[in-house]
Amino acid sequence: MADGVVFELRTYRIRKDCLEQWVRLMDTKIIPFQTAMGMAIVGSFTVRDMDDCYVWIRRFENEQERRTHYDRVYGSDIWKNDIRPAIDEMLIREETVVWLLDPTPLSPMR
Repeated sequence: MADGVVFELRTYRIRKDCLEQWVRLMDTKIIPFQTAMGMAIVGSFTVRDMDDCYVWIRRFENEQERRTHYDRVYGSDIWKNDIRPAIDEMLIREETVVWLLDPTPLSPMR
């Protein structure tokens, strides 16, 4: 199954009292930037009854595309100089969890 489409489910813990600011950063900078760079963002979410949790999902045609987009996005000057410093102020990096998901044959998400 790992030869085709891959979804990336990312769960972040956000510093105390920063969730609203984090959502604004995601909605106005991170997601538009990554989308402009060719990444497909499937959805982004906050978690009910948790004021420090953010979840989002990205879709890639295959693992090679995922690696190519990583290099393009995370290697860019915009990411390094503008976006990453803002992230570092709010994200608890050591609590980030990333799952790579392979859709099952009859999954509606493909």
